[in-house]
Amino acid sequence: MKNKVIFSILIVLVALSSCNYFNKKQDQKDIINKAVDVCKKYRFVYLAMEVRTGKTLTSLGIASALGCKNVLFLTKKKAITSINDDYDMLCPNSFTLFTINYESMHKLPNVKWDFIVVDEAHSLGAFPKPSKRARGVRDIIKKCKPIVCLMSGTPTPESYSQMYHQVFGVPSNPFKEYTNFYKFAKKYVNVTQRKINSLFVNDYSKGLVSILDAMKPMTIAYTQKEAGFISTIDEEIMWVPMNDITYDMTKRLSTHRVVEGKDEVILGDTPVKLMMKLHQLYSGTIKFESGNSMILDYTKANYINYKFIGKKIGIFYKFKEELKLLKDVYGDTICTELEEFNNTDKSIALQIVSGREGISLRKAEALVYYNIDFSATSYWQSRDRMTTKDRKNSKVYWVFSEGGIEKDIYKAVIKKKDYTVRHFKKDLLNL
Repeated sequence: MKNKVIFSILIVLVALSSCNYFNKKQDQKDIINKAVDVCKKYRFVYLAMEVRTGKTLTSLGIASALGCKNVLFLTKKKAITSINDDYDMLCPNSFTLFTINYESMHKLPNVKWDFIVVDEAHSLGAFPKPSKRARGVRDIIKKCKPIVCLMSGTPTPESYSQMYHQVFGVPSNPFKEYTNFYKFAKKYVNVTQRKINSLFVNDYSKGLVSILDAMKPMTIAYTQKEAGFISTIDEEIMWVPMNDITYDMTKRLSTHRVVEGKDEVILGDTPVKLMMKLHQLYSGTIKFESGNSMILDYTKANYINYKFIGKKIGIFYKFKEELKLLKDVYGDTICTELEEFNNTDKSIALQIVSGREGISLRKAEALVYYNIDFSATSYWQSRDRMTTKDRKNSKVYWVFSEGGIEKDIYKAVIKKKDYTVRHFKKDLLNL
């Protein structure tokens, strides 16, 4: 077994060295050795390694060192190609890798997996009830009884309470005595109440730091600073005056809470709907009550195309219709697949939530946000997509409509706060 570990470490070190991921080879050796020990003791490990520090190669190295034969890698669809590339780079003759996205878990072959990697594990962290994804992962673990490797650069991005359902399917997790989240919350959450539509409901978001303390024996953390990253991210906000139709529509909707056309209706009769519709309109699109969508204003896309002409960039958008808008402006000079982006001169357009994790945009000259998401997690994770150890500086540009709500959303997310209806009421409705 000792020789197996040493061999696996050497293979991973060579691969990582070629990728310039790690500052010192000893770092990687220590991580693999420690992870192997943790897995032997608990049959699971949590790699809390920051983005671009080699989580994938590390997890594959652990599987190889443990002598695993059938390895399942659960991830997001857009990350599958890069994970398989890392596997090919590592060339582990000791095991077979099967990579699949979470949405396709029901299509898994009937194989007894002896090692499962759960990528971007924080996405399983919904509470107080478990998500479909979390239940699906739990069922696989229950069936196969594998060693489990959870991975995330941000294990609890919004609340420590997010940890419970990430690990609840692992038999040896430190919270196993609590058969559901509510029992867990009695010890590990400062449960408060908040008012929603005149009703008081329990708020379970104030998880205690003791959650992380309980996870420490199974957790291995590794930061970009420890890996030798010295890069900085420079952000710039660009203000764009939109066409008159945009301001006319937003004014009418804000004033009357409804805009009626010949065949379609825009309704903002609740604060949530008004916030969402204004957010769409200020970036040039709208989804009607019927479910149909329409492009109203190409100003933002034309501005980006002109401002970054001749540059290979990554563009993040929020709403589905915005992708159609970008394609109308860019034509065949833009793509949506990472492999095409890496192998051509084309820019890439990615939906911010699906594109914020598990992918590298290291070949992009800049990141440009066509629109901004309400989630603080989206902000902090997506802006790091270009970061590599060798890149000293990354440029991030935010394209905001003059007079729009994007600036208010930005003020919230940079403080690691989600932009909520409460913020919207305060910022625009004066409620």
